[in-house]
Amino acid sequence: MDLKEKRLQGEEVFAGRLLRVQRDVVRLPDGSEGVREVIRHPGAVAIVALFEDGRVLLERQFRYPHGREFIELPAGKLEPGEPHAETARRELLEETGYVASHWKRIALICPSIAYTDEKIELYLARGLEKREAKLDDGEFLEILTPTFGDAVAMIRDGRITDAKTVAGLLWVHAFRP
Repeated sequence: MDLKEKRLQGEEVFAGRLLRVQRDVVRLPDGSEGVREVIRHPGAVAIVALFEDGRVLLERQFRYPHGREFIELPAGKLEPGEPHAETARRELLEETGYVASHWKRIALICPSIAYTDEKIELYLARGLEKREAKLDDGEFLEILTPTFGDAVAMIRDGRITDAKTVAGLLWVHAFRP
């Protein structure tokens, strides 16, 4: 069975600094038409940064859409033309002040497949060395360094609910790369 939907026409209904919103008319598999509203995202990376002593590098940030603080992996969006691995290195340094000597791409996640094309490349970083953070203007966060086991427990008890963080931590927990 062919489940593909074919775009018939569309329009951009919003263009912001980070996101664009597109409304498309599509032909559905049964021949009828439907409307799809899609948030276009430039893509992002998230980093599971592990210390030699078993701790993991996390951040606590206020996230406006939910009106509360979240515990998250270091992460950030791609700049135009920037390779994913370079974005991961840049974001880890800018947000946390750490650099890593060993990097490994571990997974790709699509956090909200029903309404956005956002893709997040997950990286594992080891061999951490402290330098100086260079937060973006208007960026405020607190660095946390729980043990990896405590971070997994934070998922279990609901203190960590951010999708990229849950996926990254559980991927490393399950596959132990």
